[in-house]
Amino acid sequence: MNTILAKERNTSSLFSDLRLLVKGPVLIANVLPVFTGFWLALYFNNESLANHWGLFLLTMIGSSLVMAGALIINNWYDVDIDSVMDRTKNRPTVTGHISLKTVLTLGFTLSILGHILLLFTTIEAVIWAFIGWFTYVILYTMWAKRKYTLNTVIGAISGAVSPVIGWTTLASSNHIVPIILFLILFIFQMPHTFAIAIKKYHEYKAARVAMLPVVHGFDITKRQIFVYSACLLPLPFYLGSLGTPFVVIATLLNLGWIGVSIAGFFTKNNFKWAKVVFLYSVNYITIIFLLMIIVTLPIFK
Repeated sequence: MNTILAKERNTSSLFSDLRLLVKGPVLIANVLPVFTGFWLALYFNNESLANHWGLFLLTMIGSSLVMAGALIINNWYDVDIDSVMDRTKNRPTVTGHISLKTVLTLGFTLSILGHILLLFTTIEAVIWAFIGWFTYVILYTMWAKRKYTLNTVIGAISGAVSPVIGWTTLASSNHIVPIILFLILFIFQMPHTFAIAIKKYHEYKAARVAMLPVVHGFDITKRQIFVYSACLLPLPFYLGSLGTPFVVIATLLNLGWIGVSIAGFFTKNNFKWAKVVFLYSVNYITIIFLLMIIVTLPIFK
């Protein structure tokens, strides 16, 4: 009985370590836009998911592996930072549950496998996947994160390509829809990340990560959050082909975010306000991308 319990604990511990290694919530958050991009490519090209199951699986599995590989390599490289910050101190790279050599090998293996699977879709999808991987691993993780507040912009580029990957496995990116999906995700990530940086200000400062509030203070960060949230306002109108309900709901969500951003100029508790911005941003992007799928379901045609 003790042996069985010990095996169960070991299995549970390994699963937990792997979830932390691939940053489970971050990976899931990036998979949804891939699916949305693929789904909308089907919709705008009058195709059916039933006729493209193989392509769908290659797209989802391949892109997930590429993103997981990039996140794992990020953990390998950032082990010194992660050991300082409370939010990351339980990652297996910090605890030593998984060796750094194994982590690096796993990261590159998944990255390569993901790109290989995407090769069976389209070359353009592979190119976008590599752009996302290279931007996140090399430009963000290894170059900008520790030195420049520009790191947020670079990181946002890598995250914004996910719906474009999904779209380009079926159609060319030379279309207004993938462009707007890219812009929504790119702009969203700026205030979202700034809110995290305010929430975890003391941790980022201790780890000497060049986040905007650490380098330039809260006032500038609040202004940036407002500006970027305002930049989201016109984007739903470029997706008018998704229907009036989508445009109306998306616009209301954008106005709500602007309102939350303005509240930051009057708050007496920056950390509590940043938590509100963070929660709003997470729900915002989830609702927006799910809504795009819902309004294009066959029952609404």
